[in-house]
Amino acid sequence: MGVWFITGASRGLGAEITREALERGHAVIATARDASAVLAAHPERPEGLLAVSADVTSPEQLAKAVAAGLERFGRIDVVVNNAGYGIVGAVEETSDEEARALFDVNVFGVLNTLRATLPTLRAQRSGHVLTIGSVGGFATAPAVGVYGASKFALEGVSEALHAELAPVGVRVTIVEPGGFRTDFLSAPSIRTLPAAIPDYAEGTSAVRASMAHFDGRQPGDPAKAARAIVDVTEAEEPPLRLQLGADAIERVEAKLDRVRGELDRWRHVALSTSFS
Repeated sequence: MGVWFITGASRGLGAEITREALERGHAVIATARDASAVLAAHPERPEGLLAVSADVTSPEQLAKAVAAGLERFGRIDVVVNNAGYGIVGAVEETSDEEARALFDVNVFGVLNTLRATLPTLRAQRSGHVLTIGSVGGFATAPAVGVYGASKFALEGVSEALHAELAPVGVRVTIVEPGGFRTDFLSAPSIRTLPAAIPDYAEGTSAVRASMAHFDGRQPGDPAKAARAIVDVTEAEEPPLRLQLGADAIERVEAKLDRVRGELDRWRHVALSTSFS
C-alpha cells in the first residue's frame, strides 16, 4: 500500500479522497490549515491517518508537514493538490486583492506543495501527482473568469510537469470535475462578489442564478469521484486529464467542437502569416 499526501483534506472532495484512500489500506498525510478539522472529518481516527496543520500558502508549514509524514511513513507515493476555493464575479468586478488572494491559494499553493513533495518522489523514481482542477479550467464561463483562470493555470503547470517528470518515473494527472455535491458552492469554499457593474448583469446573471440554484443539488456524487480518483492511481497508463461527470464531458466536448470550428474557419489567416 502507498502513502498519500493530500491538501485541503478536511472537507469536500479532499475529505472523500482521504476516506477512500484509507479504506483501501493506504496511509494518508492529510493536511488542512487546522489539523483538528481533519480529525473532525475522520472521527474514527484510522491508524494510517496523520493529520497535519499546513496552509498551502506557507512553504515552511508544507515542509514541516512533509517531514512529519516522512518521519512517520518513510515515503510519499501520491500527492493530491486539492486545497482551493472559488470566486464568483465578472472579471472587472474582481479586485486586485481578491484575484491575488485566489491565485495565492489555487495556483501558488499548488506550486508550493509541488516544491515540498517532488524532491521525495524524484528521489524514489516513482509516484503520482494528482491536481484537482475543474472543468472550468478547460472551458470557463461568465462570472467565474478569474476562478477559471486559476484553474487554467493548473492545466499549463500539469501539462508541462507531465513531460518533465515522465523520465524519472513520476506520473501526473489533472482532474477536471464538473459539479459535485460538496460544500463548494457555499461559504467558505466560494466567495460571491456583489454584482457591482450593471453592464455585466445580462452576461453573468444566469451563471450566478445557476450556481445558487445548484448548491446542494449538484449532479455528481463525491464518494464516486473519490473512488475514480483513487482508481486512476492504479491504472497502468493513467491519463493526463481525467474528466469527472456527464456535465464535464459535455462542456469539454462543446469547447473542442468550438475550437476546431474556429481553427478551420480561420486557418487561411493563420497560414497567410508565414514568410513566402
